Amino acid sequence: MAKPVATSTFRAAGAPIWSAAAFQPGQVAGTWAQVGDFRAAGSCTAGAVEITPEVQGLRLSGSLCIAGRAEKVSGLAPLVGPGRLRVKGEDWWVIWVDVGYRTLAIGTPSGRFGIILDRGAIPADRLNAAREIFDFNGYRTEALATL
Repeated sequence: MAKPVATSTFRAAGAPIWSAAAFQPGQVAGTWAQVGDFRAAGSCTAGAVEITPEVQGLRLSGSLCIAGRAEKVSGLAPLVGPGRLRVKGEDWWVIWVDVGYRTLAIGTPSGRFGIILDRGAIPADRLNAAREIFDFNGYRTEALATL
């Protein structure tokens, strides 16, 4: 488990970030368990979210540990670009999904948080791949905690 890092953003200022352009929203239907997040302080247990694809975007229902704080996530998240959602007025970008749609890495351009969701118990290879993707997108991976 990573040590908490004192910061309000988890990405280097000005670092480029990319969303997964080939992301297929229809492939993510189902329940996703949270298996990792970036946190500066605080603690909360791993969350989960049910995702239902709709014409206008993805319907989310659940609670996630975001930057060390439990946050309820519910409602329609419109797609605002390839691999990009708007959740409660904030852009959430899918920065990586494995080929089998078993693991999602989601970050924000602001760097406010990053989370890893999985359909089950995440194996080490996919966890390492998600960590590398966050690093590639300018995240300070020493703040990544596995849950």
